[in-house]
Amino acid sequence: MRKKYKVAGMTCAACAAAVERSVKKVSGVNTVNVNLLTKQMIVVFDESQTNSQAIIKAVTDAGYEARESRPDTAAGQRARSEMSRAVSDEVQEMRMRVWVSFLFLVPLMYAAMGEMIGLPLPSWLTGAENAVSYAFAQFILTLPIVYVNRKYYQSGFKALRRRSPNMDSLIAIGSSAAVVYGAITIFRIGAALGRGQTGLVEQYRNDIYFETGAMILALITLGKFLEARSKNRTSEAISKLLDLAPKTAAVIREGQEQEITVEEIAVGDIVVIRPGQRIPVDGTIVEGSSAVDQSALTGESIPVEKKAGDRVVSATINKVGFFKLKAEKVGEDTTLAQIIRLVEEAGASKAPIAKLADKISGIFVPIVILIALTAVVIWLALGADFGFALSIGIAVLVISCPCALGLATPVAIMVGTGQGALNGILIKSAEALEVAHSVDTVVLDKTGTITEGTPIVTDLIITGRLSERDFLAAAASIESSSEHPLADAIQAKAKEMEIDLKPSQEFEAIPGRGIVAVIEGEKLIAGNLALMEQYQIDTAAWQKMAEELASEGKTPLYFADTRELLGIIAVADVIKPSSKAAVDEFKAMGIDVVMLTGDNEKTAAAIQKQLGLDQAVAEVLPQEKEEIIRKLREAGRRVAMVGDGINDAPALARADVGVAIGAGTDVAIESADIVLIKNDLQDAVTAIQLSKATVRNIKQNLFWSFFYNTLGIPLAAGVFYPFLGWKLSPMIGAAAMSISSVFVVSNALRLKFFRPEGPMADYQGE
Repeated sequence: MRKKYKVAGMTCAACAAAVERSVKKVSGVNTVNVNLLTKQMIVVFDESQTNSQAIIKAVTDAGYEARESRPDTAAGQRARSEMSRAVSDEVQEMRMRVWVSFLFLVPLMYAAMGEMIGLPLPSWLTGAENAVSYAFAQFILTLPIVYVNRKYYQSGFKALRRRSPNMDSLIAIGSSAAVVYGAITIFRIGAALGRGQTGLVEQYRNDIYFETGAMILALITLGKFLEARSKNRTSEAISKLLDLAPKTAAVIREGQEQEITVEEIAVGDIVVIRPGQRIPVDGTIVEGSSAVDQSALTGESIPVEKKAGDRVVSATINKVGFFKLKAEKVGEDTTLAQIIRLVEEAGASKAPIAKLADKISGIFVPIVILIALTAVVIWLALGADFGFALSIGIAVLVISCPCALGLATPVAIMVGTGQGALNGILIKSAEALEVAHSVDTVVLDKTGTITEGTPIVTDLIITGRLSERDFLAAAASIESSSEHPLADAIQAKAKEMEIDLKPSQEFEAIPGRGIVAVIEGEKLIAGNLALMEQYQIDTAAWQKMAEELASEGKTPLYFADTRELLGIIAVADVIKPSSKAAVDEFKAMGIDVVMLTGDNEKTAAAIQKQLGLDQAVAEVLPQEKEEIIRKLREAGRRVAMVGDGINDAPALARADVGVAIGAGTDVAIESADIVLIKNDLQDAVTAIQLSKATVRNIKQNLFWSFFYNTLGIPLAAGVFYPFLGWKLSPMIGAAAMSISSVFVVSNALRLKFFRPEGPMADYQGE
């Protein structure tokens, strides 16, 4: 079983690692994914061995809180309000803490540092005789800052007691050491005054660290506030999707129209859709017609004509007409709800590259505490005074907080998958997003992927006595009784040209050859060359043209009466307008492109030539597609498979990355890692480019996180002080730590500006 949980109290990657370790110890748990950014945990476990209560207890034992995220039939509305409320509450609380912290920090810094820069202080704070007042005033100003930021102490010391220290532990130890040392100094000043040791009083007066402890808390809280505001922007994609869902709808019940909430719509209800309204559920039009704007889900700006019998989906907009639809998918089953679920789960999942950061974070904090203690002991052994050694230890603790490390991957994944969703590309997991960047071979199904999937008439060749309209009327009439897909194409062409069909009689289907029927008393023959030869129809003058049509991947159909050839109609499943540009862009990215098709070799060769494919494999049976993918992978290739049919599902599952065309079957979509809603091959290119951009962003974030800590810890520990005189103030360390977290989140937000590169960008703008 797979379940999702909300985990409260996590502040850094070490927290997430502690939760994962604790839950993994539960018998029956197979996999655990904890996302620090979304505060979500996804657990796959064996129901026969464990349950949610045991998993929640494991989280509690680790020092955090968890609750199960239950399925919600009112997904859109409730998720929106819950998300906005949680984000708003977090930002508001952080804002209050920042204001209080700096309200008291400013006078504290004035009191502590004013004399050093020549600023006047009140007389009762100056001189050795007022040293106790001077120190105690700073203590009073520090207390409110400590109080409003008490969460660091509650979380940090609790984690320390459980032997799984986190970022808050470092902050709590560092700021507590500064405040406690300052409090002890007050007593030392009092004792020295009592003994009349003025020189010692002056020394102690300059050795108070209240401002250090307060500044650490204030700067880290400011960084957290900026981080919270930035993280809020990473969930904008989901918020925009949620906003697409209408709140109410009009339904017909007991013969009366009534307005109800969307959550109350049941399967089978007749929903009334007026011009300008968003469609609330998935269903089929039973009355009326309209043009439907599907751009919110597909990105296509041109409205699609819909009539009775056509399917419409939630979140699309009825532009002009009035129609009624029968609800087929409601609540969590609607297309919009499924898209939102996929985006949320992809953002909450963990990419393989994140495992490196997790492993490091799990042992990083204990090592930092050990380094800080070691640095203090070494400096004391070298003869430094305790105040100097303490400031070294505090600086090591605060600059080493692994916030940036924990945020490096999840923020980029969330922004990347969100941008994909807004562009009609559903990436179902962080792993798929990461793996896609390394694809070196793309295997394409032909029908419905490269081509439109529906045969159309491409050429009309008149060879006999009839005009074009009369010829097409005769051809469509004889084909009207046929169930062959090519017959549908000819009838569609006649309908397009507004040609009326004539009744057929004595219809006869000749397997493998064609059909014969009587139209208005005249016997007509339609089929392939073998049928023409059977009826001794002379086609020699048109053979070269027919062969040219076949070489272009088209199927020539001959039409004749009993005396002569009347004409040839060429039918083909035409290549989509964007397929050539997509293949060109794949090749420009250094990716080999292979086409698989069940069609004949001549058609496959024609398409290969038109698109410039590296390889085309024809007459492939469904089970053979999966075998071809397997052989490519065994040869060391990293393979992406793009398809849309049921017969593509095994191949999609076998590939490193399965990409389903959105207009395809549910089976294909379920088997895929990435779903292209727009049914356009160009989006497969965009998906790989987005993957490359996201992984590049993650690597940048991880590099700067590691670089920052690698450089910062030796500097804070005073390694360079004996040679270069470099010493890092704890306050500067706190500021640098906060800035690093904000930098990582801001860098990830650059993915919001992602645009497809190369010719595809030009194509999208048309």
